[in-house]
Amino acid sequence: MTERIAIDRLTGLFAFARAGSLGSYTAAAQSLGVSPSAVSKSIQRLEQQLGLALFTRTTRSLTLTAEGRDLHQRALRLLRDAEEIEQVATAARAEPSGTLRIAASLPIGLHLIAPGLPAFRAAHPRVAIDLRLDDHLVDIVGQGIDIAVRLGDLADSRLLSRRLAPLRLCAFAAPSYLAARGVPRHPDEIAAHDTVNLRFQSTGQLFRWPFRTGGREIEIVPSSGVIVDASEAVIATVIAGGGIGIIASFIAAPHVARGALVPVLEDCAVERHGISALWPESRRSNPAVRAFLDHLQTATRALPA
Repeated sequence: MTERIAIDRLTGLFAFARAGSLGSYTAAAQSLGVSPSAVSKSIQRLEQQLGLALFTRTTRSLTLTAEGRDLHQRALRLLRDAEEIEQVATAARAEPSGTLRIAASLPIGLHLIAPGLPAFRAAHPRVAIDLRLDDHLVDIVGQGIDIAVRLGDLADSRLLSRRLAPLRLCAFAAPSYLAARGVPRHPDEIAAHDTVNLRFQSTGQLFRWPFRTGGREIEIVPSSGVIVDASEAVIATVIAGGGIGIIASFIAAPHVARGALVPVLEDCAVERHGISALWPESRRSNPAVRAFLDHLQTATRALPA
């Protein structure tokens, strides 16, 4: 009996929320897909259970009482929560489809996202990918981006986020360079070597090289003979023997595997930032977004240390 009363009361609250917003039992009934008499009876039962008059009724109008106005916003929240539950359940049953707009920096796009796209589309052929690569931060909401993959935990009150993986930063050089110039054993020895550094396009500032030594983290800005404004140019110059550069380990890994790069000062490598996915609240229940987030999580678990 208690469960029946609770269900009746919930039904009455839904009817009350919709009738209070639309101003009539008939409009509320059409919205809820029931008869006007069902709405009227549900609200009457609710009023009896609460011991309050929620509406002032005339032959021409339906007006919330003072008590009704106080309760109406709460009832609306309950109705919205119920509708959201239904939407989430519907989305969970839906097959991912449509165009998925993804934004990322160039290195993340090239080395993490793009290689996994064929496997993702094989699993979800109804999803088309629009991948936008730019080292400048994009306005995710304003530009209609579904998912952005960024370095670091970037807070935005309009966005949801998921930490995907840590990012390990290490120094690397080509074997030919190290054979000619020797291998530094401490970050202080970097100053005696040729280096390749990155200038951030967004700020114009040079990248500060992080190292962990003596139980603490230090940063240096080497006097570099080559400065570039794209991370891919750092990798290409270092592989060509241009000196030592700082590269994310997961990007350097294929080049290390084929012998084109060698880690330098590996014991001093730093895990400074993380790789994070961000997406708008409005995309929370989108099946394609959820599927791609799961795909990213699997891909980052496989990243080399």
